Amino acid sequence: SEVFRYFVFLKGMIRNALPMVPDVAPMNIPVFLIWGFWDTLLVLAATGFAWLVLERFGPTIRVAILAGSAIWATVFVLIWVGIWNMNLATPAILAVALPLAWIEMVVAALIVRRAMTSDRGQMP
Repeated sequence: SEVFRYFVFLKGMIRNALPMVPDVAPMNIPVFLIWGFWDTLLVLAATGFAWLVLERFGPTIRVAILAGSAIWATVFVLIWVGIWNMNLATPAILAVALPLAWIEMVVAALIVRRAMTSDRGQMP
């Protein structure tokens, strides 16, 4: 979903917002590898944090939504507010990026919850 969000929505918006920056929002092998590393860290952080929260407070849908929202606020709100504060993003970019990222993190937490509550995911 990160790649989808980037190519379908954000890449064009960023290029339109920052035409004065040469080769802004590129996609080449080094950038692709960095995004792959970022996505790997994000998956580990999101699933690990969601699992810890669900383990501690119970694997309910409400707790999963709160865990996903906390991950979202910690990672995405922090990053995008910083980018916006440096005038590298517009409010329109934030209006697209942040809600989509929130959906991603909540879905990730719900997937972790599902794995924890399925017969396969039960810990002895």
